[in-house]
Amino acid sequence: MLGATADVFLLLFIAIILSLYLGAVRDLLVEHAHVPPRIAFFVSVVGSAAALVGLFAILLPPVVEQTRALIVVMPQYIETWENGIDHFVARFPAMRDVWKPGEHPLITAVYAQVSDQAQSLVPKVFSLVHVMIDCFAVGVMSIYLALQPGVYREWLIALFPPIHRDLVRDVLRDEADALRAYIVGQLLTMTVLGALTAAGLYILNVPFALTFGVFTGLVAVVPFFGTLLSTTLPALFVLGGPGGGTRALYVLLLGVVIHLIEGNIVSPLVMSKKIDMPPVLTITSVLIIGKLLGPLGLVVALPTLVAVMVIVRRILINRIYEGKGFRKSTRDRIFVLRVPVPDGGVIVPLAQPPDLISIREKPVKKTA
Repeated sequence: MLGATADVFLLLFIAIILSLYLGAVRDLLVEHAHVPPRIAFFVSVVGSAAALVGLFAILLPPVVEQTRALIVVMPQYIETWENGIDHFVARFPAMRDVWKPGEHPLITAVYAQVSDQAQSLVPKVFSLVHVMIDCFAVGVMSIYLALQPGVYREWLIALFPPIHRDLVRDVLRDEADALRAYIVGQLLTMTVLGALTAAGLYILNVPFALTFGVFTGLVAVVPFFGTLLSTTLPALFVLGGPGGGTRALYVLLLGVVIHLIEGNIVSPLVMSKKIDMPPVLTITSVLIIGKLLGPLGLVVALPTLVAVMVIVRRILINRIYEGKGFRKSTRDRIFVLRVPVPDGGVIVPLAQPPDLISIREKPVKKTA
């Protein structure tokens, strides 16, 4: 059942992330602009949708045009790459068993892939409809979750025993803070990376600079692997031209410098310490979640790691390893039963609050 419904829970997690973004925008408008909460929420939804549509309207036409031109000239680039590999293999005869010059395996593979896609056109149309339904479901769920977060949070808390509910409430609060910090930081990081990459490639006279800039911003959601792909791919398109080796080196250096700026200046400014993840742990989580959930899992790999690390810190480390146990949370207090006692009597501290209702109902017996 879990394997069959994993995609549904994945969509729910994406909806939760979007709802946290909408809630953050609403809270920002309420706190700083003193807008009523309902109007602020309406502005956050409509404003985000309008910003997204405006971004598409500005970037989509040139990106589509450059992408179309890229598809047209792609066979020429592939042929240039194959000729370069042929020259390289000619210097090392031992590699001829792996790559046979003149057979053009890359072009053959591309044409085979295109023909397979054309034959499966009808399933692809149904798959596109399914994707649109999923996107609509995620949007609706995110709006409902952002509109009434307390309802769903309290229902989730009610599934746990009463003694653990304060702890669960604290963990959920930390989860929301960490994921909000991730969302804001990730959006700013993607914007900075895309803008710097497009500007740098345009200065270096690299073809399809805007397309590669948008691509760099989009794949930044996948840590490390998106960086590697967005840095090497533009270099391949200048490798076969005049001075290709030098230009490709400049493109690679540009990618390295931009990602160094992002990693050492942008991310520390926009990312919270709550989501400061070790690199090896991040790479491992991307590999594991991508293996379990496929390409869509790569998108949520880092926020999933953020959520898991909050649980590990609050429960595994603090409650189990540090010996604090589960019977006390950050909100627990030591309750003292204050009753008049004779001289020399003792007031006993209680670990839990007494049942005051039952005490009131019991008749008080006078004693000497």
